[in-house]
Amino acid sequence: MGIINVNEDSFFSNSRATKLNDITNKFQSHLEQGASIVDLGFTSTRPGAALSNADDEIERLIPVLRHVRKEFPLSIISIDTYHASVAEVAVNEGVSIINDISGGSIDTQMFATVAKLKIPYILMHIQGTPATMQKNPVYENVVSEVLTTLATKLKFLFSLGCSDVILDPGFGFGKTLENNFELLKGLHRFTELNVPVIAGLSRKSMVNKVLDIGPEDALNGTTALNMIALLQGASILRVHDVKEAVQCVKLFQAYSQAGT
Repeated sequence: MGIINVNEDSFFSNSRATKLNDITNKFQSHLEQGASIVDLGFTSTRPGAALSNADDEIERLIPVLRHVRKEFPLSIISIDTYHASVAEVAVNEGVSIINDISGGSIDTQMFATVAKLKIPYILMHIQGTPATMQKNPVYENVVSEVLTTLATKLKFLFSLGCSDVILDPGFGFGKTLENNFELLKGLHRFTELNVPVIAGLSRKSMVNKVLDIGPEDALNGTTALNMIALLQGASILRVHDVKEAVQCVKLFQAYSQAGT
């Protein structure tokens, strides 16, 4: 899954594209490098970011989606939003997947909306909101607590008729550095729920803090953690750098198919 942030505030500047020409070029580059899905985010969800206005998001979203659907009619597009109204408009404009960083906690209509739309849904865990999530996250056992929360929400989504749900443990969303690595080490446990698991580790603080670097220098560290995520059972990598992630997947597949 290749990331395009259609906003001016996401934490990695090279992921941003707000003009149609730039969006087109980045979208085409992701596809050429091997992305199966392109994820568009119309508002920043970095630590400290305020909640967006749904109407503003829709206003910016519609012309972009119409443009990329025309340019790339066969592509699979996901949209990063926590607003049910945005999700509905996006699906009507050709979006295939809803990627909700709040796991239905910001907009209580989200679950009913994705059930009605019969659309694949990425269910992510977050403690708090983007504005508050990194102020003082606390867990007794982060793997068990995140797993229990997602399992409960997954069961509810199934009861509403949702049949295509992807789990995201939410690396960096209301987690300390130690929490993030505990989640990565325990990622295999999330596969026990028998739905795909996505890992969004790309250029995040769990790379940067350990290596004492900025996001712009975090590609190598990201690739290392992506391989660990694949070994732990992740089915999808959400990344800024598609070419390197595809190479990582190919090497993982060769390793997995090798005899002992």
